Amino acid sequence: MKSQANVIPLLPEAQDAPSGAASLFELRHVGFSVPGRRLVDDVSLSLYARRVTGLIGHNGSGKSTLIKLLARQLHATHGTLAFGGRPLAGWPTREFARKLAYLPQTPPSAAGLLVRELVAFGRYPWRGALGRFGPDDWRKIDDAMASTDVIQFADQQVETLSGGERQRVWLAMLIAQDAECLLLDEPISALDVSHQVEVLSLVRKLAIERGLGVVVVLHDVNMAARYCDELVALRGGKLVAQGSPAQIVTPARLKEIYGVSMGVIAHPDTGEPLSFVR
Repeated sequence: MKSQANVIPLLPEAQDAPSGAASLFELRHVGFSVPGRRLVDDVSLSLYARRVTGLIGHNGSGKSTLIKLLARQLHATHGTLAFGGRPLAGWPTREFARKLAYLPQTPPSAAGLLVRELVAFGRYPWRGALGRFGPDDWRKIDDAMASTDVIQFADQQVETLSGGERQRVWLAMLIAQDAECLLLDEPISALDVSHQVEVLSLVRKLAIERGLGVVVVLHDVNMAARYCDELVALRGGKLVAQGSPAQIVTPARLKEIYGVSMGVIAHPDTGEPLSFVR
């Protein structure tokens, strides 16, 4: 039996098939090629709102390329992508930025910026780089810092913070953007285990409290299984599996995804699947 105190709650309508859940992204036969190589190959899938979806797979499987396609950092060379029921390429830039926020694997330098100044960048899709902020903008900035527990650092320089604290500041900037969808490319790759848990717990908390759709690239399949409602697995640029953590974290599926023999046991407290290399 699961210990209820340790069970991570599902987002609304995230269990089983998301009947009634709004579609965020629709991909049909999407591919992305560079000379001599196809990095994403004929991917068709639907990604839904109010869910945390983890992109998993081995290095070079196409995870980061796929999330860059969703964020319009790259443009598909094959197939079609839609966001919110509209062709992805048809969204005006500012309108798109008001709906979707993207955090790359390596965020740009924040040298010389105070935490409050960096978080304020999240309001630019609404006011422009030269726009004047009003009381509502500053309220959203303060709310974003409070939600990510960085308001105590508001007047400190970003570069003086720890890795986990900096990631929370970047998340605060995304929250201040007031977007409905967050795209996060390996947000825990440079963090120790305690900060990985801190950041992913925060991502899930924000998704639940604010009704956000989140797509996050993760390398650690156990972290993905614990904090995501759905997993999308790529191998060699192709979609090989999509489903709940219980459906994906099985020995057969993991062998298909990673190409190595792996075992799975139930977490002693929560019953969640835990994988290990045999």
